[in-house]
Amino acid sequence: MITRHIKLVSAVVLPLIAAGCVTTDYSAKDAGFTNASSKSSEATGKQTVWVQNRQQAQAVRDRGKALMARKTIDVETSVQIALLNNKGLQASYADLGDSAADAWQTQLSVLPTFSVGLTGIGTPGLEAYRVLEGAVAANILALATYDKNIKLADTRFRQAQLNAAIATISLAAETRRAWINAVAAWENVAYLNQAKAAADAASELAKKIGEAGSMPKGEQAREHVFYAELTGETAKARLEAKLAKEELIRLMGLSGSDIDFQIPNRLPTLPKTLVKRDDIEAESIHKRMDLQVARLELQATAQSYKLEDVTRIVTDIELVGTYEKERERDEGKILSDVAKTASLEFTIPIFDSGQARLRKGELAYMRAANQLAELAVNARSQARSTYLAYKSNYDIARHYRNNVLPLRNAIEQQSMLTYNGMITSTFELIADSREKIDSTILAVNAKRDFWLAEASLAPVVYGGGTGSASAETKVASAEEATSGGH
Repeated sequence: MITRHIKLVSAVVLPLIAAGCVTTDYSAKDAGFTNASSKSSEATGKQTVWVQNRQQAQAVRDRGKALMARKTIDVETSVQIALLNNKGLQASYADLGDSAADAWQTQLSVLPTFSVGLTGIGTPGLEAYRVLEGAVAANILALATYDKNIKLADTRFRQAQLNAAIATISLAAETRRAWINAVAAWENVAYLNQAKAAADAASELAKKIGEAGSMPKGEQAREHVFYAELTGETAKARLEAKLAKEELIRLMGLSGSDIDFQIPNRLPTLPKTLVKRDDIEAESIHKRMDLQVARLELQATAQSYKLEDVTRIVTDIELVGTYEKERERDEGKILSDVAKTASLEFTIPIFDSGQARLRKGELAYMRAANQLAELAVNARSQARSTYLAYKSNYDIARHYRNNVLPLRNAIEQQSMLTYNGMITSTFELIADSREKIDSTILAVNAKRDFWLAEASLAPVVYGGGTGSASAETKVASAEEATSGGH
């Protein structure tokens, strides 16, 4: 009798012990988020929150409003607001929760199942019931493969943490680039408006001189068409500038009255020195989280392959213990008959030796290994390219700032002197001013390209969207360019 009790207790308790041996608390609502948040904070320098209840949502709203209360939103504030408000980022955190729930379910998969049944309820002459049946079933194969299953689930859980961190870094980088593009657009706007004013003045002057009969109609037409073309460019640039800000608004997750914020009209000046990242290639290989995800994928594929090998012949083994108590009335007395049984049930897939599944496992492992190797090669190349763009765009922007613009200023000053001395005409002075504005816009675009390259350094080291090392030149405009904010 004691031996039977030990066997029954073992069938019930051993799965419970196995499920309790794992130290990770997959059942926590924010399981894995602390690790994901710390990894993303290392790359972005910003905090993020996984909103799961009303209190957290209200706290995030209050913090966002406090940040938006500033008169002009700088790039760091824009990134922080995006990490708090962006709903797509919150959706990616839900994927982390799904992975934790899957691992939690794997923990519970070895727990025994209990069933109780009553038949003959209300049978005349008997009290309450006729037959009482009870069963306890424990899946032995699930218990035997528990260690491999939980390791695989934990690997997937670690992948989900890294993917959540990558999503955070990607959003931060996209928001930073959107802010740079929007501010550069508004900075160009100011210079385009200056060019338009100069063209307007030249057009009006040509009209008056033409009316006096001192300028041929062909020369008048040249001045008029330049102003007309520049007006069209300004209108197009105004649209592009507004769309650039809308992209920033979307990434920041804003709507309603919250979109009425301003950004600067000018990009930050170039730094005095560059950040030394001569070891960026090795740093990228060591820190990139998408590489870590790929390594975990290779590990998970290997774990899955081993699991297929264990279960390729027998797919399910279950130990079932049953208890049955039957009651009958005989000559006015209630008689009971108790039966206890134990059985072993297992399933063998007929006509399936498991070889096909093993072959698919081998191919999956080879695929994951090659994808990891390709990603490593690409990561090294991206690191080199991004750092090259960072240094080269800095040199280009400095060239415009230190060489081109000073020469344009000197030309304009000399034109003013010769104009005052009545050596050059008004049209020559206006032409020099227009050319200076063109050079200034090129300088703004060069500065924008540098800051975009700088924004790609963190993603290329830690993982996430690296974007384009150098952006195409974009010209934007707005009526309120010189008013101080947008």
